[in-house]
Amino acid sequence: MSQQTTPPPGPPGATGRSVTPLDEVDRRVLDELTRDGRLSMRTLAERVHVSRTNAYARVERLLREGVITGFRARVAPEPAGLGTSAYISLTIQQNTWREVSAELARVRYIEHVALLSGEHDVLALVRAPDNATLRDVVLSRVQGIAGVLSTRTWLVFDEFDGAASPWA
Repeated sequence: MSQQTTPPPGPPGATGRSVTPLDEVDRRVLDELTRDGRLSMRTLAERVHVSRTNAYARVERLLREGVITGFRARVAPEPAGLGTSAYISLTIQQNTWREVSAELARVRYIEHVALLSGEHDVLALVRAPDNATLRDVVLSRVQGIAGVLSTRTWLVFDEFDGAASPWA
């Protein structure tokens, strides 16, 4: 007879599947892939000291469970013609997040949007070719969205990625 137990029910709307917690090898796999998503399975396996079969299985599981959401090229904004970057904070009307976020998703040059707690409700990263385009994005597109009460813009003078991976 099996000793299998049934997991407790999750919150309403949960998928019913359980996600395996990340172990040390999973974290090393994520660290290597965030550094270079083009690694071959052979190189990945060598770097994390597992077999290629194990590396394939782990990457497939991490993809299936939604831990890894995809692979993409990281583009340097300035050489790609996007020389002006800014963060825009938005204060929005209560209960308009869904509508505002749907509109923000359609605004060209907005790279990332986050819902916040605190003084501001939303933070958006904009990468534009120049200041005139940034001005148009902020004053025409973002401030024209129903539910946006106010915005505040901070120009980015320089930026860099953190030195330490959270997966290492």
